[in-house]
This record gives sequence, structure tokens and C-alpha cells, in this order.
Amino acid sequence: MSDLNELNVGPKWYIIHTRAGHENKVMLAIERIINKNLSDCVLDVRVPVQTVVTTDAKGKEKIIEEKIYPSYVFVKMIMTAPSWYLIRHLPGVTAFAGPDSMPVPLTDKEIAKANLEGAVKIDAFQIGDEVEIIEGFLEGHQGAISEISEDGSEVTVIISTIGREMPISLDAKSVKKI
Repeated sequence: MSDLNELNVGPKWYIIHTRAGHENKVMLAIERIINKNLSDCVLDVRVPVQTVVTTDAKGKEKIIEEKIYPSYVFVKMIMTAPSWYLIRHLPGVTAFAGPDSMPVPLTDKEIAKANLEGAVKIDAFQIGDEVEIIEGFLEGHQGAISEISEDGSEVTVIISTIGREMPISLDAKSVKKI
């Protein structure tokens, strides 16, 4: 696994594929590793969930947590041969996501889409900031921020298209500063 030394460029998010239904068991095993001996290499582990309201056969509503990415666990770690080996051989882990089970770090766009780094804060953007749209049908367009919602979760970007300036309301995670 000498190729893993080339991946050792600091902490990055990786995806671990698990056996079906073993996501939480794998997450707990990784948390134990963090607490014991790899806290300097393995920094965070998550199984993203969403809250869903369902109705049972009797018409009674139930609130449940549903995994957004079944059979996957996200881990932020510094990739080294020992850390890779330890996590790769945990019970319930089938492989790291990547070609030939070789771990490939997530891109910034993938991290934002999975909401692994948390919500964008209001002070992350200021009115007048030049931004690029990084997802959606306007991906690649650039513009300036003209408005920011109170909680910082939405921004209005003025883009120039077809010779006209248009205000577009977007989720703050859909844009990045340039």
C-alpha cells in the first residue's frame, strides 16, 4: 500500500462502503479507534440521516431517522497505510470508495452536497462578493452577491446572461467565492 503515502496530503473526507445495515456499527467502531489510538489520523466520522414522518397501517404518524446514503459511512482522516488498514479491516467494512478499493478523497463540491462541513455561516459571504455558482442549471456562471438571508442560508446573486443582469436566489452552499 505504498500508494497511500501519495494520498497523505492532510485530512480529507473519504467514503467507506459497508455491509447493508452496518453503518452505525462501523461508525461506532471508528469512534472507538479515534478514542484509543488514531485521534491524530482519524478526525471525524458520520452517517448522514434525515428526519422523515411516516404513517403506519393504523394512520398513526411516526417520526423516524432515515439514512441519506445507505451502506455508506463518511470519515475525515489523514490517509496513511496504518489508518487505511485499520479501518478497511473493521467488521462490516467492505471497501473504501474508489477504483480497486483505493480511497479517493471527496471534492469540495461533494462535501458541500453531503453537508459534511455544516451550514454556511452568514459571515462567510458579504454583499458585493464575487461568486461562482457550483451546482444547478446555472453551474459555472459568475456574479456578485446582492442580498443575504438573515440566517445566511440563502443568497441572491446578480448574474449577467443574454446581455441582461438577472437576480437569482440560491442556497448559500450552491456558490463559492472567487
